[in-house]
Amino acid sequence: MNNKQPNYCRIYDDLSREAASWRSAWKELGAYLAPTRGFFEGDEPNRGHKIDHRKLIDSDPLLAVEVLCAGMISGLTSPSRSWFELEISPESARRLPGAKEWSHAVKTRLEEAFASSNIYAALHGFYQEIAVFGTAAMLLEEDLQDVLRCRLFTAGEYVLGADGDGRINSFGREFFLTARQMADKFGVERLPLSVAQAVKDGRGSAWHKVRHLIVPNPQQDSRYKDNAHMPYRSVYFTPQGEVLKEGGYWEFPVIAARWEVKNTSDVYGKGPGWKCLGDVKMLQKMQKTKLVALDKNTNPPMMVSSGVQGEVNLLPGGLTRYSGATDAAVKPAYQVQVDMASLENSIEKVKNTIKSQFFADVFVMLSAQNYSNMTAAEVAERHQEKLLVLGPVLERLKNELLDPLVERSYAILLRRGALPNPPQSVQGLDIGVSYVSMIAQAQKAAGMAAVSQAMAYASSLAQAKPEVLDRVDFDAALEQGLDMLGVPPGILRTREEAQSLRAERAQQQAALSGAGAAGSLPH
Repeated sequence: MNNKQPNYCRIYDDLSREAASWRSAWKELGAYLAPTRGFFEGDEPNRGHKIDHRKLIDSDPLLAVEVLCAGMISGLTSPSRSWFELEISPESARRLPGAKEWSHAVKTRLEEAFASSNIYAALHGFYQEIAVFGTAAMLLEEDLQDVLRCRLFTAGEYVLGADGDGRINSFGREFFLTARQMADKFGVERLPLSVAQAVKDGRGSAWHKVRHLIVPNPQQDSRYKDNAHMPYRSVYFTPQGEVLKEGGYWEFPVIAARWEVKNTSDVYGKGPGWKCLGDVKMLQKMQKTKLVALDKNTNPPMMVSSGVQGEVNLLPGGLTRYSGATDAAVKPAYQVQVDMASLENSIEKVKNTIKSQFFADVFVMLSAQNYSNMTAAEVAERHQEKLLVLGPVLERLKNELLDPLVERSYAILLRRGALPNPPQSVQGLDIGVSYVSMIAQAQKAAGMAAVSQAMAYASSLAQAKPEVLDRVDFDAALEQGLDMLGVPPGILRTREEAQSLRAERAQQQAALSGAGAAGSLPH
């Protein structure tokens, strides 16, 4: 067969050319911080990575990465607690009949779909990729059995492209399939003649390169529901340009996030791994120096005089013969005096710097059992500075990871008919996502200090001039403070209900005052 489409090859080559300047840095980052991740030119499929322990003597940097991954899972997208809420817009519509119950039912269906899929397993690797390489990507597709299915990619095996606003909208990857796997996935009739013949001859175990490209579809047309007119086009083809399969997506199916982007023209991001790579190299060098010093201290190079006969026996209790000369001796060639305490102290400082770059202190605190009863406000109070540093990163993760994950999953479940029908009162209204994870609540709670200080300041002024409290809206302060603490809004009465209760209380007090006054009149 011959279905050559040169434009697909050109698009992929253009994307790959932009990624080429990043690959050497990714390879070095992987060697020192994620030796089991990354797939680069020359790597073979289905082969185990050989870890170079001459570079990786101290595993503390790898542990710091794992702590960050575990912290992001438990603090941002925990599978054991709710981390998002669905909210109908505008806010006034949330009190319409059936609105609250429907949004809660939809959220429950999404949580069930996440739990039954491999999303949380993929997210752990996603956080590792973005922490080390600065960029992470995974493909979220519909699955006939589990509804949702994620495929996580690693640095070096995929390329990305962005639109004019810097949003990722193009994806490509080059991967390997055996001839037999290609026949199963695409059908023998779609394969190149040489590959199809290899399958027929029983030589289907040889590996072949396949490319996958997902790009905006210039022929998009909402009037049609076929693959050719969907918003995004998906194409599998060989490096020679022979098309194996064409399809489409209603939403961009690749969730690609960057830790931070230093330049608006950059498609790929940079993360903590980029910042502390020098410290990691220094740590490995210092540990190697320490081991060499210990070796020379316990087993120094020896100097043997001419009077010694035969080989020197350095074993405990060993016997070495020498002539009758009185100057015969075996002694160290030089003495190694190592200040091990200073060296260990320097090593510990470098380790702490690396852990700090990966926010290990924050995430260990969030996940430690001793802090299981800590409130979001206490978290914010103890680590407010760190949470402020994480703020821009978490905002980017919200826009590039969490929002696309929830929205794409919602769209898949909606098309499958797996979501409850909305009540008549909210049909046609927008539905948004808010986040209630531990980190999200801690960030909100960081603003509680300002609210508390403002209330205390107003109270102190009121002691001298009580009427100053007329300027303070205590109801608004209560609502804002409870929202920062992550308290469900359902426990608060509406302002109208509160005003009604206050009016009743005032009437009761007025009635009691009137009755008391009448009882005190003289007969």
